[in-house]
Amino acid sequence: MYSEAKKEVINLVNSGYVAPLPEKIYAAGRDGLAALQVFAFMFQEGKYMSEHDILIVNKAAHVMTGGNISRAAWVDEQYILDLEREAFLSLCGEKKTQERMWNILRTGKPLRN
Repeated sequence: MYSEAKKEVINLVNSGYVAPLPEKIYAAGRDGLAALQVFAFMFQEGKYMSEHDILIVNKAAHVMTGGNISRAAWVDEQYILDLEREAFLSLCGEKKTQERMWNILRTGKPLRN
């Protein structure tokens, strides 16, 4: 497998491959985050989402809207990737997230906890 990957990289280099330039991503800012949080709260109040579902949704909303930026703006792709990594790692530290991951690995089915 390693040798196949190495051959592919060599082929890309020999064919003149150039990595694409990083792109700007539109982030909605705090107003967009607040709207998504209200949406999540309403789903929780309607008993459609668990407390842990809300935690996940709020982390995803934080990433999608650009974190703590005060207003909508175009941000660097790396900024969003950094937010995403931070959110993912913090969720991995949650017991309920770990239970969900193990359940999917064992049964192939999601766990609603």
